[in-house]
Amino acid sequence: MASTSDCLFCRIINGEILASIVYKDDRVVAFNDINPQAPTHVLIVPRRHIASLNELSTEDDGIVGEVVRRAAAIAKERGIAAGGYRTVFNTNAGAGQTVFHIHLHLLGGRRLTWPPG
Repeated sequence: MASTSDCLFCRIINGEILASIVYKDDRVVAFNDINPQAPTHVLIVPRRHIASLNELSTEDDGIVGEVVRRAAAIAKERGIAAGGYRTVFNTNAGAGQTVFHIHLHLLGGRRLTWPPG
């Protein structure tokens, strides 16, 4: 797993790698996925490096709430909230996590099927 110095998302957060930033504040950053799976595919990440959901502690409850609330706000801003959207945390390689910095996928703008696959 990546350390903070070679973590792709840490490098995006620090401005070392360009990304299409959708939102940023002192605690979270949101940017468009470079390989979108839907018309809206935004990644919402905490600025603090946390490798996976398995590393969360009770002290992280606030930041996880902020990430989820920001996803809902972006969905509303993009006009997909009423029609429906999906939020997904992938945890570890078997679930499809490829960047080991927690991130919430916001997907919408098309019909999403279940199960996701």
